[in-house]
Amino acid sequence: MFLLGVLIVAIGVALSIALHEIGHLVPAKKFGVKVTQYMVGFGPTIWSRRRGDTEYGVKAIPLGGYIRMIGMLPPRREDPEGRLRATSTGRMSQMADAAREDSFDEIKPGDEDRVFYKLPVHQKVVIMLGGPFMNLVIAAVLLVVIACGVGLPKQVSASIASVNECLPVQVSQSQKATCTDADRSPAWKAGIKPGDVVVSVAGTPVSTTQETTREIRKYADRAIPVVVRRAGVEQTLTVTPARREMPKVDADGAEVLTMSGETVTEQVGVIGTSIGGTYRTERASLTEAPGIIGEGLAKTASVFLRIPQKMVGVANAAFGDGKRDTNGPISVVGVGRVAGEAADTKDVGFGDKIVFLLGLLASLNLALFVFNLIPLLPLDGGHVAGALWEGVKRMIARARGIEGPVYADVTKALPVAYTVSIVLIVMSVLLIYADIVNPIKLGN
Repeated sequence: MFLLGVLIVAIGVALSIALHEIGHLVPAKKFGVKVTQYMVGFGPTIWSRRRGDTEYGVKAIPLGGYIRMIGMLPPRREDPEGRLRATSTGRMSQMADAAREDSFDEIKPGDEDRVFYKLPVHQKVVIMLGGPFMNLVIAAVLLVVIACGVGLPKQVSASIASVNECLPVQVSQSQKATCTDADRSPAWKAGIKPGDVVVSVAGTPVSTTQETTREIRKYADRAIPVVVRRAGVEQTLTVTPARREMPKVDADGAEVLTMSGETVTEQVGVIGTSIGGTYRTERASLTEAPGIIGEGLAKTASVFLRIPQKMVGVANAAFGDGKRDTNGPISVVGVGRVAGEAADTKDVGFGDKIVFLLGLLASLNLALFVFNLIPLLPLDGGHVAGALWEGVKRMIARARGIEGPVYADVTKALPVAYTVSIVLIVMSVLLIYADIVNPIKLGN
């Protein structure tokens, strides 16, 4: 089952990559650009077949993909026909000239008007956004199937699973075998019993474990009314949560970590209970789908906005004693490991496992969508930014009465592209290493 989970996600990742590149390929061909290669993966080619102008194939390292369009880079103004003269002496200038020359290598007689750089700005943007858009579509379809087709478990009541007779002075201390009156937990003193259904806390209605815990944490050392339903009858009990230093949690209930991966703590109220509840599977309506997709996008974007902080935590977890952030970045190795663990879980039904794996693929595609929109080369967002800058330059040129073609020379951004590439490689290696030595595990 572990291998089956890994295989399902591996196939899903490969299909996501393939469809991402199709998102670039289809509009490129539609707009008349000559595409010489469509490849899934990197490294040595293990299979390929040529259809028309394009070689379609699969490469050995399934960690990405690409299409190769001719004429990605424009000629220099002094070389309107693309005839290059290696007159630069600066290292970066030489790199730009070499990249431009490579871009023209595949332009054959008759291909002069099939180059990417001659396209209108809007067509360039459509081509470069086609890949991320496909990832968004994949994620949306999977989320709609899960939420609207299968349904998601929803907690409908919060109930007391167990009550601790004693309440440790510190979180790290174990519960004492015997208690004095001073040691007894607030829940024990108030008469809360296992099986009680929590209706409200301090006047606030609650129906989930998270809601109940969040309300209790607000009232350290303050007496509050807690309404419980016992044997069908509601009772109001007075509880005074004890003040304790506990891990801080975010809006989703996940522990908040520092940049170094250490747990952030805060003073909150606790009563000494374990809170469970009852669940039922509910299908969302199609009208709720945009909100579900939007929520997923917002959560994914929030992770990318904190990537520097998250990566510091990953490094500390990999080389120190920091904890892995369950909401932090993860490599393909980590994704495979989580998928395998989910498939191998003994007390979960097969259908629930499939739903989890589909949700994992949806999250991955949301991450690919957001990541590729970052406006830095060599990412798709960098090419979109270059096309939009070209549009601005063209408007300025026309306003000044300048005729003729106006292009944005993206080769000037090659130093940024190389730097970003190096950073991405380092991040990938670090994430893979962390996912081997200190992986994110289910239930953490």
